[in-house]
Amino acid sequence: MSQPVQPVPTQAPVAFVSHSDCGRHDTGWEHPEHVGRLRAVLRAVGRDIPLFEALQHVEARHATPEALALAHDPGYVDVVRTMAGSGGGRLDADTVVSAGSWDAGTAGAGAVLDGLDLVMAGSARRAFAAVRPPGHHALRASGMGFCLFGNVALAAHHARRRHGLERVLIVDWDVHHGNGTQALVQDDPGIRFVSMHQWPWYPGTGAADDRGPHGTVWNVPLPGGLPRERYVDAWERAVDAATTGWTPELLIVSAGFDCLAGDPLGAFTLELDDVDRMTRALVARATDWCGGRVVSALEGGYAPDRVGEACVVHLHALQ
Repeated sequence: MSQPVQPVPTQAPVAFVSHSDCGRHDTGWEHPEHVGRLRAVLRAVGRDIPLFEALQHVEARHATPEALALAHDPGYVDVVRTMAGSGGGRLDADTVVSAGSWDAGTAGAGAVLDGLDLVMAGSARRAFAAVRPPGHHALRASGMGFCLFGNVALAAHHARRRHGLERVLIVDWDVHHGNGTQALVQDDPGIRFVSMHQWPWYPGTGAADDRGPHGTVWNVPLPGGLPRERYVDAWERAVDAATTGWTPELLIVSAGFDCLAGDPLGAFTLELDDVDRMTRALVARATDWCGGRVVSALEGGYAPDRVGEACVVHLHALQ
């Protein structure tokens, strides 16, 4: 049995967790998921002096191979480490491994785990992990769609095993279906997953009738180009359906900002106001559900300045 959920102290800061090694994942500037994305986030947060000074800045640990094995096959973990050690290569047409990718991937996963541990300890009110590469397409034994390790799925399993939580909710608003996250958590009935994503679109998964083996998955596939309100309303209904009669003890967010209008890899129409609204809606629900515990991790978003702006809005709302 998990321990009763206590509210996080309201005076605790919001943690901003990252690591410079995330910049060592070298995909090349022609690749959509390049280091400029993370640099834009750091610039945007640094320009907002009141926000910057209010955050708890945390340099992440590196996830160990044992921690990665919570969601990934150890043989695959060794493949990534060996490929990076030999100078790099490709896991598929889109997914690059460079010489620095092992350090980047383990730092990214470690940042989400650190954010979770801080929130569970009450040292932070909520946490945002500014990381790359993203993670929600990574599968148990393969990388995919720019992703090496399933950062959010790892965190959910860590919450279950390390902290003994019985009910963990993952909410993913990236424009692409979080197929990797779903695959890595759907066999655990203590983890529920909500994904709103463009349909039909990469990776071609996430149909509305795909509920997973335990009925713990809520997929919300929507076409591009709809009015903003349609996306937010459908997303809120799915979150509420997933938590009817089931109270999460922790909320984890896959914050993909390719859901914003103008992203080169998506056709959703959301704006910064919608990021604020969705984040505040989750914070309000988490306050009722689990003492306000929210851990968020950066996923997609391929217009770097736009991603930076969205992260600032997201962080203000997390506060």
